[in-house]
Amino acid sequence: MPPRVIALAPMPPEKAAYALARYSRSPDSIESSLRWVFDHSAEKFWEQFYFDYGHASIADLGHAVVCFEDISELAAIHVEDERLWDGQAKSSRYQDFARLGYHLPPELSAEEAARYRAGANALFAAYRELFPPVERRLREKHPRPADMKEGLYARNVAARAFDVVRYVLPLAVPTNVGQVVSIRTLEKQIGHLLAAPYPEVQDLGERLKAAAAAPPLDLWNRLGASAAPAPREPLAATLARHARANEYWRRAYRVLEQIGAEELRLGTPEPAPLVDLVPEQPLEVETVATLLYRVSHHPYRQIAGAVSEWSEAKRRGVLEAALGGREREELLPEFQSGYRLIFDVLMDVGGWRDLHRHRRCQQVRQPFTFAHGYDTPPLLAEAGAEAAYRNAMDVAAAAARGLAPATAAYLVPFGHRVRCLFKMDYAEVEYVSRLRSGVKGHFSYRQVAWEMKRALGARHPFLAERIEATPPWVEDSLRR
Repeated sequence: MPPRVIALAPMPPEKAAYALARYSRSPDSIESSLRWVFDHSAEKFWEQFYFDYGHASIADLGHAVVCFEDISELAAIHVEDERLWDGQAKSSRYQDFARLGYHLPPELSAEEAARYRAGANALFAAYRELFPPVERRLREKHPRPADMKEGLYARNVAARAFDVVRYVLPLAVPTNVGQVVSIRTLEKQIGHLLAAPYPEVQDLGERLKAAAAAPPLDLWNRLGASAAPAPREPLAATLARHARANEYWRRAYRVLEQIGAEELRLGTPEPAPLVDLVPEQPLEVETVATLLYRVSHHPYRQIAGAVSEWSEAKRRGVLEAALGGREREELLPEFQSGYRLIFDVLMDVGGWRDLHRHRRCQQVRQPFTFAHGYDTPPLLAEAGAEAAYRNAMDVAAAAARGLAPATAAYLVPFGHRVRCLFKMDYAEVEYVSRLRSGVKGHFSYRQVAWEMKRALGARHPFLAERIEATPPWVEDSLRR
């Protein structure tokens, strides 16, 4: 019999995974396996193989499309934090965020809510105020070419203007996220959301769990169906029933926070460059430093220097604390150590959000804070709008003082800096430097991509020379 390639129509994810798992465990054709699954309950299979036997890879065979609407940027970051994740969020480059409002944490007292609103309102007022002069200045600097239609020119200029004025958008701004993930990732995602330190994100975990237990929106088939629609099945009911908060991660990070506060007496964070390719460390030192980096505001180089001077017993105590209480959960992502190229990056939140999409590297982000200060795009001064920008940023920082870290984080604007480790292999450095340095990109991450290549060049000049990155001084503001 000649080889065949058979494409399958979409099915409920748990049934699809069941069919493919059975297909791999029997001599039957895929058609026979599908007929078997249609006539038999998937629940017993999942209970036995996934939960009792621990065959977790089975759940990688079923995929789901899930959308999150009107969630804060802060919540969206937690949604997108899954490493095996594919999706898109609402773009701050192509849409006007001026009238979207913002998330107000319900746990705020009346007095705190008033201060919070004052800070958020100042940022959105600046967003609306800054756009006209920035757009006007861009038109002055880059007149419309004769061969470019006004509509295309206007869209390109607006995109560049939004690149600047987004610096005042806070993490409280609402957004939409669409994702396509395996139901294995979906179960983990529910557990991570339920264990997050933000009530909004925890609520999102409950809503995602409920959505997985219910029939999905089947508008596509309803629009095209000529006959009555078939009964709809839940998306992933068995997994939803077993999904629970990842208490291991929640407990481990709490313990690491305590260890960091007690043992990492580093004082003021040392000055750090935009991009720092840090020295290689023994695996135990790197892992402990990374675990404590997650709960700190200090540069990785400073933390690793302190940890390298600790006794072996003290370092292993941190590792034991980070492993304690683990059952079937995955290790903390900080244990994904052993990468030779580790970049400690201190950049604006908006630019980091764009780099956050890269999945072929391990990212370890520190908590959002006002402590690192903010960046000021040069175009604001050129447009005569820098004073209004700085005033809004200062008002937001003042409003956040005295709020709990979990609520103050919502007021952090995109222009404030966040520190993040990017652990990579050479192929990912080449990809990020080449892709993100291109003239169509945002000026913030273009600079980071270029600095990654430069830092690599200081250590591995031959390999860095082979990266075709675009210097940040090469510009074409009318390309998107």
